[in-house]
Amino acid sequence: MDYDIKDINLAQTGRLRIEWAAMSMPVLTMIRERFEKERPLEGLKLSACLHVTTETASLMKTLKAGGAHVVLCASNPLSTQDDVAAALVADDEIPVFSIKGEDHATYYSHILSALKHAPNLTMDDGADLVSSLHFIALEKWDELEPGVAQWAKSLPSQERAALLKGIRGGTEETTTGVIRLRSMEKDGVLQFPIISVNDADTKHLFDNRYGTGQSTVDGIIRATNRLLAGSTFVVSGYGWCGRGVANRAKGHGAHVIVCEVNPLRALEAVMDGFKVMPIEEAARLGDFFCTLTGDINVIRKEHFLVMKDGAMVANSGHFDVELDIPGLKEASSGSRAIREFVQEYTLENGRRVYLLGEGRLINLAAAEGHPSSVMDMSFANQALSAEYIAKHHTDMGIKVHPVPRQIDEDIARLKLASMGVSIDTLTPEQEKYLSSWEMGT
Repeated sequence: MDYDIKDINLAQTGRLRIEWAAMSMPVLTMIRERFEKERPLEGLKLSACLHVTTETASLMKTLKAGGAHVVLCASNPLSTQDDVAAALVADDEIPVFSIKGEDHATYYSHILSALKHAPNLTMDDGADLVSSLHFIALEKWDELEPGVAQWAKSLPSQERAALLKGIRGGTEETTTGVIRLRSMEKDGVLQFPIISVNDADTKHLFDNRYGTGQSTVDGIIRATNRLLAGSTFVVSGYGWCGRGVANRAKGHGAHVIVCEVNPLRALEAVMDGFKVMPIEEAARLGDFFCTLTGDINVIRKEHFLVMKDGAMVANSGHFDVELDIPGLKEASSGSRAIREFVQEYTLENGRRVYLLGEGRLINLAAAEGHPSSVMDMSFANQALSAEYIAKHHTDMGIKVHPVPRQIDEDIARLKLASMGVSIDTLTPEQEKYLSSWEMGT
């Protein structure tokens, strides 16, 4: 078995951490038990490009229990938990290609390893795997990393075509990836169906809001050991992730400012009790900054130049491009690593700006990512969506699909049951009444 991890001897530590996380993932456990009996993914090859964490390990075990031949690579250079990667290789014989802190070239060499698996199903967090597959199919060599392009060019054209023809479909975990994939669909270049796990209510209403909210603030505190109470905390983006971070920062006693481009979200932030203003104004006021937009250059050079001395800047969007890091370097006279995950930049005006976690996902760069109890629902969506694609791919159009509503509701019911919570059911009379309204009678 081929794999590339930091150290196989870390497996025992990873094994215990995976066990600890699984205790809070009852929904995925129930799905795994059913998968072991029914084997809905029997014989299918699945390439996953996800954050290599304890929760992801439980998902990989579930997919393998369903009969899939799984390969896992990292979706972010700083998010890998090396002991977890070791445990997956040692205990489950799942090929993992992921090392925390890997450089750019290594990151894409690991994606290449996942591509070489010739998957029938893909599972992405940020769409790097799927976009690489499409660049190969469209022969957009300049868009590919050199190592990936070199391998793809060496393949006969029929083998390149077979890479895509063998794929039944894929899933996408995060907002940033869905944005990329919907753009590909709009441009008419998407080659196979994708289920947007991110759009499931049991994902974004919980994972994005509560998971990102808690883990992002956790990452910032671990990186800095600074007090949030009494500080000014600027949140760029008031989607579900931004809502979560704003509320968790408020819960710590911070004065929260929200920056938005969407008037409806900005209005909601105002009604939720937050100050709302352009980043040009907020840049002068903030002690902490966090971007969660899925866009590029949200905080730019001109904003860094007016920040307070000691301002701390983080990103919790999928890619590090939300912060204009080249602009920060250009505006600086020097930099130094002052503590783990904290890089100090001294601006030409003498003020200092602190970049956290290299501008990558701060909740995974400096902390452990989302709590397992919330990832339980997100990864239940991943597992059941993979099963759905395996069974229904011939009936799915080539576009970005929502998670089927029945899957979403089933996951919610399983989660409630695991928490010991019961809910009401409609009487036949109530069902008839609601149905008459829906039919317009």
